[in-house]
Amino acid sequence: SRLKVLDVKVRGITGNLKFDANPSTDLLARGAQWRALLQSASQRPILAFASSREGEESEFLKAYATTVQIKSASDATKSVVCETVLLIVPRHPQRFDAVADLAAQQGLQVSRRSAWPGDVPDEAAAQADVWIGDSLGEMAAYASAAHVALLGGSFAPLGGQNLIELLACGCPVVMGQHTFNFADAAERAQEAGVAERVVNMAEGIRAAQALLADDAQQSQRSQAAKAFVQANAGALQRTVRALL
Repeated sequence: SRLKVLDVKVRGITGNLKFDANPSTDLLARGAQWRALLQSASQRPILAFASSREGEESEFLKAYATTVQIKSASDATKSVVCETVLLIVPRHPQRFDAVADLAAQQGLQVSRRSAWPGDVPDEAAAQADVWIGDSLGEMAAYASAAHVALLGGSFAPLGGQNLIELLACGCPVVMGQHTFNFADAAERAQEAGVAERVVNMAEGIRAAQALLADDAQQSQRSQAAKAFVQANAGALQRTVRALL
């Protein structure tokens, strides 16, 4: 529509170029390693909140606490409180500190990606309740590590962040009502069964927990997510051919 305002002739739409972005194999392997190390240490799955926005993290933590039966924290033993590791990846780097503080204020043990020695979670991270993804350029690793992800920006009227990137890494998505930034992709993903739409955060937590409780279903959706992205790829080549 903006091109038309400039009186530019639009010959056609070839598709969404984001489907052609290939996740780094190194980052995918890194995320798989994080998942394997955590499973070995505490047998807990990873529930991500990817590209979360201001206000959503608080709602996420409160909804998790009220929706999921959590254990009592023990200062003496520093026992794990959450039955899953909550991986929060804020959309904006300037909010990393605030989100980490928010989780700590809930009485949760927090581990920040930036504090890990090298590229591997340490022992403290393996026992933490919350991981804060406070690094840049590692979303593919976070998505590869997660068993399921809630989509940031979709639980507040912000339009939603990039769900295609998560799906390309084999991470099933649970999204809220607000996905107008990726309306077509979100609708297609929902129809393909690789993304689930919910009415609010509490429903999102319940949907994610249901998937985490079903290993076979989680694995099937993970493979289907990758296939969905591959099936919708090709816009880049079509655009180049049209230009030529």
